[in-house]
Amino acid sequence: MYNEYYAPLEPGCFYHVFNQGNAKVKVFYKEDNYSYFLRKVDSYLFDFLEIYAYCLLSNHFHMLVKIKEENEIINKASKIKELEGFINRNVGAENLTGLLVSEMFRRLFMSYAKAINKQEKRTGSLFRKNFKRKKVTDLRYLKEVVIYIHRNPQRHGIEFNYRDYPWSSYKRILEDKGSKLKKEEVLDWFGDSQTFIASH
Repeated sequence: MYNEYYAPLEPGCFYHVFNQGNAKVKVFYKEDNYSYFLRKVDSYLFDFLEIYAYCLLSNHFHMLVKIKEENEIINKASKIKELEGFINRNVGAENLTGLLVSEMFRRLFMSYAKAINKQEKRTGSLFRKNFKRKKVTDLRYLKEVVIYIHRNPQRHGIEFNYRDYPWSSYKRILEDKGSKLKKEEVLDWFGDSQTFIASH
């Protein structure tokens, strides 16, 4: 039975990805944890997908991502020694690209959880086992997801004004600084920065 929250990860497609702490526990305890998680995202995911928007909250996160093309993913993965066994076990799989991206998310969560468990002197799973994702299929939906992600801190009562929240991509998209974040494309979806601001 098809579950829209576990859509297959397909090359060249957009997804709203989200996950939360196991049993809704915190996943970010200190300010440094947020930046550490973003560095881990950079390390584990940027060879396999592009990020258009994100928001990190104390017990969950949201990201809007686009999976890179199949040949690029396979090429990058084949150069990562730690993935040799995974690729060999899944040669000929119907959706090797999606399996590789899912595997990199799994490794991201495990690596981050290991550090947090040590920091907090805790044991067990930090994140829910299966991260959720919804395929985003048109421009209107893309813009809705960007706005939804950025407004999350205000929706959850964490920040009075979502524009002031430091751990979302809202401010970074508007900053005139280089970034791996696909902010120029996001602004193009809205038309310009002023429409981006007004749309939120």
